[in-house]
Amino acid sequence: MPDRLRHADRALPSPFPEGWYFVAGRRDVLKAKLIQKIWMGEDIVVWCDDQGRICVAEAYCPHLGSFLGPDAGASVCDGRLVCPFHGYEFDVSGQCMATPFAPPPRSARLRVHETREISGMVFAWWGINGREPQWQLPAQDPEQTGWCGIHIQTLRFEGHPQETTENSVDMAHLRYVHGYHGVNADNPVVVDGPYLESRFDFRRTQSIAGVANVTFEFSATAHVYGLGYSFVEGREHSIGVDFRLWVLATPIDGKWIDLSLVTQTGQIRDPKRRVVGLGFLPRDRRAPLFNALSSYFQRRDVMQDVAIWRRKRYEPRPRLCRSDGEITTYRAYCEQFYPGPEEVLQLPREEAGSARMTGG
Repeated sequence: MPDRLRHADRALPSPFPEGWYFVAGRRDVLKAKLIQKIWMGEDIVVWCDDQGRICVAEAYCPHLGSFLGPDAGASVCDGRLVCPFHGYEFDVSGQCMATPFAPPPRSARLRVHETREISGMVFAWWGINGREPQWQLPAQDPEQTGWCGIHIQTLRFEGHPQETTENSVDMAHLRYVHGYHGVNADNPVVVDGPYLESRFDFRRTQSIAGVANVTFEFSATAHVYGLGYSFVEGREHSIGVDFRLWVLATPIDGKWIDLSLVTQTGQIRDPKRRVVGLGFLPRDRRAPLFNALSSYFQRRDVMQDVAIWRRKRYEPRPRLCRSDGEITTYRAYCEQFYPGPEEVLQLPREEAGSARMTGG
């Protein structure tokens, strides 16, 4: 963690809370064939086999330790990951299936992470000391009929996923940092095991193309599953459009995180007003245009947060006021994702991620 988060009793419990974390978009995996990146403090590789199954695995060959990323010459052939050193071939289960000169050793097996795909986004489980998933992401994918494609943009900065996800219950910052007004969060935060739900309404006045100020009215519900998966669904009422936003915080090396913002907009049939020309566009072009605008404004808002997140210090005993929302409830919710008193967190080996800051 950055020095400011290591200070005395102001340290967050671990830079790697247990949970499901974003790895890559399916389209990016298919395009690249083989992706290498630092994820949760370790080097991983990601690829897809001929049946469309995606694998997220450790990036070192169990034979003689060769790095299995494309930077070292590794490749994917017929759906198998091929080691650049001696040609060992691994399937998506991690098992070595062939070598060029001898039968494959049965013990030659990659450590793989359990994966889950939602709306074209690939997530992998990171467990305390390597344990199996303790809970699952939502069982059902969001309906895609009538929705435009997702748009993914990723920001990298020094931070921690508990700090970024805390925004889902921090109503005061919506007013002060982002200038929203009419913020209403009368519904209490709901916590059910690893799931947290926060409902709120707000308005924002936005200058469009420097021509006119337009006020948008939003209702939103944040569905939080651990500290790496936050899914916000809602509606903008003045136009009449449904939207989705995923905020996905993924630790890289214990100091830096990737924050991926994923936006998606529902079909706009009969906009209540023709803001930014929506009413004049063909229906199939309205949602992509609104989604592009949403992505732009989401990035602008988050950059305002990043300026604060990357320089803030964690306060374990914050002096709260009535307008702060349910931060105490959120902090209690977060405790389940860290090692308990009886557990000692075994961090990844020192060499993992020490030299590479690629991918993301």
